[in-house]
Amino acid sequence: MESISQDPFSDVLDSIYEIIPFKSVENYQTMAHELATVTLSHRNLCDLELILNGGFAPLDTFLNKTEYENVLENMHLGDGSIWPMPVTLDVDRRFADSLKSGQEIALRDVQGLLIAIMLVNDVWKPNKKHEALAVYNTLDENHPGVATLLNQVKDYYISGELIPMSSPVHYDYDHLRFTPAQLQETFEQRRWKKIVAFHTHNPMHKVHRELTLQAVKLTGAKLLLHPVSEFSQANDHNHYLRIRCYEHILKTYPKKSTLLGLLPLATRMAGPREALWHAIIRKNYGCTHFIVGRDHASPIQGRSEQKYYRAYDAQTLALTYQNEVGIEIVPMQELIFSHRKMRYYPANKFPKNGKPTSISGTELRNRIINKKAIPEWFTYPDIISELRKTIPHKLQQGFTVLLTGLPNSGKSTIANGLMLKLIEQTGRQVTLLDDNEIRARLSRGLSSSERDKEVCANRVAYVAKEVTRHGGIVVCETPATTLKTRNDMRDMISQSGGFIEVYVSTPMSTCENRNPSGLIGDARATQIKDLVLISNYYEAPEMPEIEIDTSSLEPKEVIENIMKEIRTLGYIE
Repeated sequence: MESISQDPFSDVLDSIYEIIPFKSVENYQTMAHELATVTLSHRNLCDLELILNGGFAPLDTFLNKTEYENVLENMHLGDGSIWPMPVTLDVDRRFADSLKSGQEIALRDVQGLLIAIMLVNDVWKPNKKHEALAVYNTLDENHPGVATLLNQVKDYYISGELIPMSSPVHYDYDHLRFTPAQLQETFEQRRWKKIVAFHTHNPMHKVHRELTLQAVKLTGAKLLLHPVSEFSQANDHNHYLRIRCYEHILKTYPKKSTLLGLLPLATRMAGPREALWHAIIRKNYGCTHFIVGRDHASPIQGRSEQKYYRAYDAQTLALTYQNEVGIEIVPMQELIFSHRKMRYYPANKFPKNGKPTSISGTELRNRIINKKAIPEWFTYPDIISELRKTIPHKLQQGFTVLLTGLPNSGKSTIANGLMLKLIEQTGRQVTLLDDNEIRARLSRGLSSSERDKEVCANRVAYVAKEVTRHGGIVVCETPATTLKTRNDMRDMISQSGGFIEVYVSTPMSTCENRNPSGLIGDARATQIKDLVLISNYYEAPEMPEIEIDTSSLEPKEVIENIMKEIRTLGYIE
């Protein structure tokens, strides 16, 4: 690979600084510590990097209110340019209320590095539900983009002129991080006239190689493997694993035909709109063609694996606007492997008497965890090796047991006994997060509001995730009453290891009759009243790994039954 400058913002900074008449760069650097500061979220930082390096051209700042509304309604900017995705800078109400038109604010990363100065000229409160429906076509919070928008993105958006101060710092994979200008220079150096780009956020296997080679054959182009280097959704592999897999598969392509580069994009998984957005970005990086697959940027809905967008909808939208974008869309059929013919076929050309063979992402993960064989037709040995290093066998994995149910259902008794039994039979470190400890440590200072309950659940999930990530076992008695809150906990913890939801389904009548605190009189009546109130909005799990009713069982029997189920799931011997 040719040597390429790793100073991606020098040209941008020089051109911007030439048109700053009222303050010198040195003045900005000196006075920046006095400015109000926005600490950029990971998504904000990715967006800002691509705004400043030209990856989001024609955007030169975050969208203002008028442009934001144009994008939601007709996927165009005010000047007529095609742009399908809102790229906004979010702040909380207190910060928004403090701003004045023309005010200078500092935009910093989480380490405090000054990335840019913004001269604020627009502040507004968006209708985030309207945005979700316009962009994602759903309000379902199982969709990762909708969940982020409604629950993590702050309530106000701001915009204004940007003055770059420094580029975001990446400490890993410098040799694969290219700005649009750098990639265009590389294409010129290699005398590549046609370049077809391939977007992914997953490890690549033989089917992806076959798909990209077919696209190369169709277009007569060279290939840019341009995966996102950032996290996309809860079940994504970490980017270190993915990039090692990309480097392995790069070696399988014909020499001097393929280039690997990373894209610092915070994806939204918005299906058709996102496919069009990805095409625009690749045009900015110098590509002439862009591959769009069957379910481009389409997330899978939770554990039911239901799709949010129809097959090939992304291709339809991208093809509709390809002339406006100025890039040729290469629509690719889903490829299916025929074991009889030992080759891949497009879905519309698969032999009528053939038997399709496939391995889903879930099945692949299960094969790795359970040390089962992975067939040669599916992927390469080096990639299998990387996956096995990152996804350990279940017996070596950390895992979290999350107990949920009504008050007095028996969760606390089970949690304590289960912790002791796990220590006895595994000899491993076991951490107990029971309701009393959560109240004393993790929810201290929080109210009983729904918002603070979510904050508490997030804290519990974070602690459990970290213990799980380091190979420990967590037994957690959660006060979380809603499906969404517990599913969010599942998503976070599952990134690091196993997750077992135990629904203690003890009936309400049994819970009412129990009196674990020894309460009498008015206190007892108050306890029952509180229990009834909680039961009115408690949402029982839909698909727990384990369900058990304690009303007719002794605690030891309950714990033994749970231990048997954990063995069946493969986490203990």
